[in-house]
Amino acid sequence: MPVLLLNDDDVRARLDAPTAVRAVRSALLAAHEGGLHAPPRVHADLGDGDLVFTAGHLRTEKLFGFRAYDTLVGAEQLVAVWGTEDGRLRAVVHGDELGPRRTGAIGAVAVDTAARPGPIRLGLVGTGTQAWTQLWAIRSVRQVDEVTVASRRPERAEAFARRAADELGVAARAVRTVEEAVRGHDVVVVATNSAVPVLDADWISPGTHVTTLGPKTVVRHEVPSALADLADVLFTDSPAQAAGYGEPHIFPAERMVGLGALLSGAAPGRTSPEQITVFCSVGLAGTEVAVAAALYEAARSSG
Repeated sequence: MPVLLLNDDDVRARLDAPTAVRAVRSALLAAHEGGLHAPPRVHADLGDGDLVFTAGHLRTEKLFGFRAYDTLVGAEQLVAVWGTEDGRLRAVVHGDELGPRRTGAIGAVAVDTAARPGPIRLGLVGTGTQAWTQLWAIRSVRQVDEVTVASRRPERAEAFARRAADELGVAARAVRTVEEAVRGHDVVVVATNSAVPVLDADWISPGTHVTTLGPKTVVRHEVPSALADLADVLFTDSPAQAAGYGEPHIFPAERMVGLGALLSGAAPGRTSPEQITVFCSVGLAGTEVAVAAALYEAARSSG
């Protein structure tokens, strides 16, 4: 069969949220159980930036592949998937859609694993692509009764809320302050590029699940370090990647458990409605290969 070359239009048309979430959930479990081998990122120095590679071998799926992206000019990313049985290149996905949707799916698995059961009120801090794909994916695992969204630019929050209502059918509203998007919510997602905390730990209500997606080192961090002190469960999709940052992580690495361990029951998760859970998303290497493989199967089955 010919190699499938897939772009952002294919991702938008053929990759739905349940498919992405299933692929990521399976990869997270495989990572915990030894079925996914995903070494640390490799950086190739290009002088004014890097070409970065992440790779993964999904033994149970008999697939392997890599993702390549740059820190030079912000070029489109590339993901390639091979089969281990025949060594044949299955698919190449290029563009900017697959990565954020993979990250959104990881966040949805974290919410479904750690947030209180039932429908949720979701607070979003940030209005970029990462915030959008978190909402896109979370809707596939939980009923979202209301979304409140805050941004440094109020007009962007208002546009995001309109888009959520129009495209996803979600009751969404823009709020003027981050505190309004945080207090009293079941789930809070922080997706910014801020180098300083955008919220106070005291704004997090008992029982809330928090996901942080942005900067998370001691030098640059979008949430306060005090959030770790509040957390009854502190976890990440890859403890090894979190511990391997070039700069020390804002949260204590020894306290962070793996999302795969929570999924498998090897580590305890939420045990009471009042507990606070905090998920630090670092982007487990190999999950983009799993999602690209799922997209390949969806595209192939649809002809």
